[in-house]
Amino acid sequence: MTQETVNVLIIGSGPAGYTAAIYAARANLNPVLYQGGQPGGQLTITTDVENFPGYPEGVMGPQMMMDLQEQAARFGTDIRNGMATSVNFSSYPHRVIIDEAHEIEAKSVIISTGAAAKWLGLPSEERLNGKGVSACAVCDGFFFRGADVAIVGGGDTAAEEASYLSKLCNKVYMLVRRDELRASAIMQHRVHNAKNIEVLWNTQTDEILGQEEVEGIRVIDNTTGEKREISVQGFFVAIGHKPNTEIFEDYLDMDENGYIKTVPGTSRTNIEGVFASGDAQDHVYRQAVTAAGTGCMAALDAERFLAAKEVGIVEGIPTIAMKE
Repeated sequence: MTQETVNVLIIGSGPAGYTAAIYAARANLNPVLYQGGQPGGQLTITTDVENFPGYPEGVMGPQMMMDLQEQAARFGTDIRNGMATSVNFSSYPHRVIIDEAHEIEAKSVIISTGAAAKWLGLPSEERLNGKGVSACAVCDGFFFRGADVAIVGGGDTAAEEASYLSKLCNKVYMLVRRDELRASAIMQHRVHNAKNIEVLWNTQTDEILGQEEVEGIRVIDNTTGEKREISVQGFFVAIGHKPNTEIFEDYLDMDENGYIKTVPGTSRTNIEGVFASGDAQDHVYRQAVTAAGTGCMAALDAERFLAAKEVGIVEGIPTIAMKE
């Protein structure tokens, strides 16, 4: 197994990883970034992005990620293909194995592995992803102004996104597979008081209709087995996200859903020299611009950590310890 030592290792790309790389490179920290299994993250499967500052005419998601990658490379980031397959944070410097073949000894680690939306698993859902199918109403709802749309889910995220869509769309069908919402009382109140939201109880999606774009859905009534078709132009899935954090679970503190916990107001984790950014630690906002912001935080935190470590002062930073 080959080995090397680096100052800053960034695991994962996307807005958080690339922004961290830009800041770390400009601080002459010679960052090494591994792009992971989906270089550029979730935005590479997104079409138009109109809510990221600096793109007045909007930008295609893949193009935006290429822009960020080129900017990070311009300042000297060593951008590599590959995926972190295991880590050892029980001693310092930290050790990370890439593709089970290359060991990196890292003086600091920035995690930006992101999260993946949970999908229903329908072939039509995958085929029409970005063509009317979306897992982010805040990102894509704007494109469906005045249209009829459907959203799947019964929790807080689904209720919040249904309420958001109701302000833009003509009609919002909320598909709930049970006879009640799992959302909090306040979110249920918003759903029930929106005149253009229609909740379809005991309902699941059988198929998304359309060849080149969403034209409708076929749903099943779970109590009767009856199928019917509904005309919609947009289909939103809001059944949750899964952070890509499994390889860190033996070392880092996480919430019950696997999101990495950070010290409030920082990107610091419970392990000194390990920082978390983007959707791997953010289950609330999950936007490109907020991910970029936490990437900036992580790079600045790493820079300060390394500077303090160099002179033997690591004040206010948790000591290395295995997760209990």
